Amino acid sequence: MLTKETIDFLKKLDKNNEREWFQANKRLFESAKDNVTAFAGELIGLVSKFDEDIAGLDPKDCIFRIYRDVRFSNDKRPYKNNLGGYLAPGGRKSMQPGYYFHVQPKMYFIAAGKHMPDATELRKIRNYIAENTKELLKIIEAKKFRELFGELNGDRLTRPPKGFDAAHPAIEYLKLKSFTVSRDFTEKEVLETSYPKLIADSFKTAYPLIEFLRRALK
Repeated sequence: MLTKETIDFLKKLDKNNEREWFQANKRLFESAKDNVTAFAGELIGLVSKFDEDIAGLDPKDCIFRIYRDVRFSNDKRPYKNNLGGYLAPGGRKSMQPGYYFHVQPKMYFIAAGKHMPDATELRKIRNYIAENTKELLKIIEAKKFRELFGELNGDRLTRPPKGFDAAHPAIEYLKLKSFTVSRDFTEKEVLETSYPKLIADSFKTAYPLIEFLRRALK
């Protein structure tokens, strides 16, 4: 489970985002990172019960670095004010359809799906949606799916993508540039011992979408 000490570290980092403070409190960071890594390991164990492609993942391969790349940014703060991980075949670098968890004071959420596919992937997903519209609608219009996640998230084109009929029954989904869902949580929920299972149950509800997207990209 996630600890209050991890949350407290991120709150302090948000107010002291500078190298001197970070180096002086490196021990707190290492403890928080270890906690989030262990949390990822717990999630891998739970998620792999329904998604065997997640089984055997190394939690360390799923956790994102806290260091920011500031070379091309006007924001020169050296550290992210959050910790998180991505569970997908191959870990965070693979960017295959998978599951994300985000730990940040006042912004605790999970997400699942495929974020910002490249042009080739986007074409594959759109073609698959166009050819398997009924299956997609059955997934995203299921009662529990809607209750937990609402609609598919992501920026949309204002016009139908090239090669697709504006009258297609899935045209609003074909306009999407990302294919993800998300769910927010409170800090109270995050610190409860039941939180890993709560996330895993949510990911299980999103699994049919993950499976759909993985097939689209084969």
